[in-house]
Amino acid sequence: MTAHTAPPAPFDPTRVPHLTGLFAPVTEEVDAADLEVSGELPDELDGVYLRNGPNPRFSPIGSYLFPIDGDGMVHGVWLSGGRARYRNRFVRTPALRAEEKAGHALWGGLESMITPGPDEVGPDLAHTFKDLPDINVVRHAGRILALAESACPFRLTPGLGTAGRETFGGRLPAGITAHPKIDPVTGEMAVFCYDIEPPYLTWSLIGPDGAVRRGPTPVEGADEPMMIHDMALTDRYLVVVLAPAFFDIAAAMRGGSLLAWRPERGTRVALIPRDGSPVRWAHDEAFWIWHTANAYDAGPGPGAEVVLEYVQWSRLSLGPGEPGAEQARSALVRAVLDPASGTMRRTVLDEARLEFPRIDDRSLGRRHRRIAIATESGTLDLLPGEYDGISWYDTSAPSDGGVRKWFAGDDSVGEPVFAPSPGRTGDDRGHWLVFATDRTDGTSRLLVFPAEDPASGPVARVRIPVRVPLGLHGAWLPTEE
Repeated sequence: MTAHTAPPAPFDPTRVPHLTGLFAPVTEEVDAADLEVSGELPDELDGVYLRNGPNPRFSPIGSYLFPIDGDGMVHGVWLSGGRARYRNRFVRTPALRAEEKAGHALWGGLESMITPGPDEVGPDLAHTFKDLPDINVVRHAGRILALAESACPFRLTPGLGTAGRETFGGRLPAGITAHPKIDPVTGEMAVFCYDIEPPYLTWSLIGPDGAVRRGPTPVEGADEPMMIHDMALTDRYLVVVLAPAFFDIAAAMRGGSLLAWRPERGTRVALIPRDGSPVRWAHDEAFWIWHTANAYDAGPGPGAEVVLEYVQWSRLSLGPGEPGAEQARSALVRAVLDPASGTMRRTVLDEARLEFPRIDDRSLGRRHRRIAIATESGTLDLLPGEYDGISWYDTSAPSDGGVRKWFAGDDSVGEPVFAPSPGRTGDDRGHWLVFATDRTDGTSRLLVFPAEDPASGPVARVRIPVRVPLGLHGAWLPTEE
């Protein structure tokens, strides 16, 4: 595929909602110790909360599409002994370093497909697409990885410096997607990668030592280029949802959309056995999925059904949406997939505007009890990706009695992440962490909720010395001995 190399088209970033207000990027890198704390930080919190998100270093050119475009910036809050410190750093890819040398953006957003020539960036970077490790951050096998939509991650130092592109010893040169899943029992990390050229979808397994145990394995039956953002993992399967969001390169080259939503094709779910045996498929009417909460095998044996809980959208929607167009509708859904018949039964657990579902990661791939998720009160006109509350669902309770809610008032909040109490089991033994930013003055805080009664509100609010733009995904990394 050849990108545009013509001069950038007129583009006004001030007219892009996701470049303004609480989403506006910050460019200053800050270190601060002894942060102001309202309430009391629990002594058991000993580690660092990291969160990644799109944050353009320079004013974008050509186009900007949230949440796909933007340089990665990782925000870290270190907690120990009831005290907190903060640091934020850009993920410095070769392209970002070239732009910093030039003093302005050289690559356009994905929709504009603008790339610089060799006279601007040299032969190695000329006419390439920009690395965008701006979506997620995880730790596996001692490596902290900033993750892109579907490309090589970048390895970070413990102090958030950029150590370089991670290809896993050259075994995964095409990279992985932004949502790998780490089996808490085996320590194995399952990943997948999609591409616009064959093979369109591959999967791999990385051992707890960081070595690739299974290299890129094509998924038979995935024979067209599609966007696939997240996956789930069970004891037996990788669970990958293929919604009908197809890449249309020809349309993009004509100035149209890079992605085509084709609901008549329906949605398929690939159940990919971790032992490498043939893929099982399930089919249903069209829906889109950004994020899964979790999945698990409902019983023993290869014929057992698979339970998948996720946020379901009526269609794919990127950016702020077209004026006057019907908004995509979301819901928390449980799907039961039958590997034998290829069918799936879907049950709506809550029909609301919500996203960013998380569980206690120690239950990943097994039965879980609680899901935390960012939601909205319904009293405000918020942008896509912006929420003003958090809900906690008890999946073992009746649908009308298993949810606890907390609303943030003047704050907008992001994804909640669970920090378990050391040495204690149960997803009510620990704390939920989330960034919040005040819509009235732009100040940001890290909120700490007690897992046993999260709806009672934060037990601590840690003042962050800079505004943390509303972003995407993060992780709690307990201090390693």
